[in-house]
Amino acid sequence: MKLHEYQSKLLFAQRGIPISKGRVAATAQEAREIAAELGGRVVIKSQVLVGGRGKAGGIKVAKNLQDAEEYAAQILAMTIKGLPVRKVLVDEAAEIKTEIYLGVTNDRAAKCPVMMASSAGGVDIETVAAETPEKIIREHINPFLGLRDYQARNLAAGIGLPREHWRAFGQMAAGLYQTYWETDATLAEINPLVINGANQLVALDGKIVVDDNALFRHLDLAEMRDVDEEAPAETEARKYGLSYVKLDGEIGCMVNGAGLAMGTMDIISHFGGKPANFLDVGGGAGADKVAAALRIILSDKNVKAVLLNIFGGITRCDEVARGILKALEEVKTNVPMVVRLVGTNEEEGRQLLAEAKMTTATSLADAARKAVAAAKGS
Repeated sequence: MKLHEYQSKLLFAQRGIPISKGRVAATAQEAREIAAELGGRVVIKSQVLVGGRGKAGGIKVAKNLQDAEEYAAQILAMTIKGLPVRKVLVDEAAEIKTEIYLGVTNDRAAKCPVMMASSAGGVDIETVAAETPEKIIREHINPFLGLRDYQARNLAAGIGLPREHWRAFGQMAAGLYQTYWETDATLAEINPLVINGANQLVALDGKIVVDDNALFRHLDLAEMRDVDEEAPAETEARKYGLSYVKLDGEIGCMVNGAGLAMGTMDIISHFGGKPANFLDVGGGAGADKVAAALRIILSDKNVKAVLLNIFGGITRCDEVARGILKALEEVKTNVPMVVRLVGTNEEEGRQLLAEAKMTTATSLADAARKAVAAAKGS
């Protein structure tokens, strides 16, 4: 789950990281009032969860109150990369002397967090990594010890930061790691971290990506979710406790178990098809949950066939079959469906589906072949 810039910076400030002065506005009049409080010269920044806001015209510098109001009105009427701008952040304009990148993320290969710093701030870190990787300084962090002072000094020295700023930089690095750790983030970054006209380090922009699987521990963060950024089907799936990710294929998948779901997607690809989604209904899924899952799959106009692969361990196959039939009563469709039911009450489940004249299969390979053929035939 991604957080907006203003949300990320507030979390940074709570942990001692200096941020630029500013507040969020939902109307042009509010933006004008905030600009007046900040002295008139401000930056109006669109709050959407995509990159390239500046190039799209979503960030403008206002020299006076009239500019602030006009720019806010223009930006609030924009849609950037398909996402509507509903709020703007009105920040005090800063005199920038130096721009730095500072971030912490998961290094899966090293199996620990890694903090990165670069003198090439203000640019996407992916671009820096591709074009000038030598400008990225890394420090791997032992999760049992946390960020050590010497590691922050190594980063500061590595990017050529003037020594007078090392103490402040160390404090900001510690605050950033604390934010990353306490929010169960997969990424926390400041870009740019600047030396301003007053010769102080300030976080001008911020980004936090929280691990969805940890949101049960952070109900306050869960409330910050921006549903505009998600596919409507993913929002609907979350209501029913379904793990769903939309893809760009033509064969819808409904499976119980994440590993089985991945295997199902792989075998569809093996037989020449493309999965339209990842969907794990989980163990013990009742008829209502199965019906919701099928409705979500069928809402994708790209789906030309559906493969349901259910292993009935905790989940009963007859209960799944009833959920499928219930969904088809609510959502009329001509999309062909192939069902593989194996496990508890599988014979009862197959009988229910056979009576409804649905295609069944006993092996996953057979089911995948039939689903691919059905998708190509449609």
